[in-house]
Amino acid sequence: MKTSRVFRSMVVLVVMALVSSCACLKTQKDSTEGKRLALFDGTTLEGWTVLKCEAIVDDGDLLLVAGNGLVQTQEQYGDFILEFEWKALRQDRWDSGVYFRYDSVPAGQPWPAQHQVNLLKGQEGNVSSLEGARSEGLTRDGQWNAFKLTVQGTKASLEINGRPAWQADGLTGPERGFIALQAEVPGGGQFRFRNIYLTKLN
Repeated sequence: MKTSRVFRSMVVLVVMALVSSCACLKTQKDSTEGKRLALFDGTTLEGWTVLKCEAIVDDGDLLLVAGNGLVQTQEQYGDFILEFEWKALRQDRWDSGVYFRYDSVPAGQPWPAQHQVNLLKGQEGNVSSLEGARSEGLTRDGQWNAFKLTVQGTKASLEINGRPAWQADGLTGPERGFIALQAEVPGGGQFRFRNIYLTKLN
């Protein structure tokens, strides 16, 4: 009888330890999910990879200085909310963009094929690869503009300067991918970015 009680106690302890371990693992797995995390700390380019362009930290901003290329996150993301502020330094014909949900850049090309939140003058916020992802008149020329991009499954939506810009469905390609700031300085001029935050939704 005594041996049986000891055995049952040991089994209970083992089960409790396993449950506790699983709960701990789940907590670790979900530790960043739902939290608003800074992708850019304002002092370094830690967490980013600079590809085929020049980018620096200048007065707390991420400044695209030269070249045709990307400043790309080192981590890939699935569903997320991306918030960032940007300002074009050219007075006219500015052009840049923010790419998302891509896993590679075609050989010999400076940028991926899709998807891009455009920062081209007159098309700011539009995503050409996504039907219905269009807006106009929500950005401020020569000033800082705040974008909030939400991506979930095949759906995406954008807010510009606190106002709804569009909602669309039809994202294709990888379910997870990089996020990148597009440097198109020879044709589109220099850009500044700041307050870049991401909230993981899965």
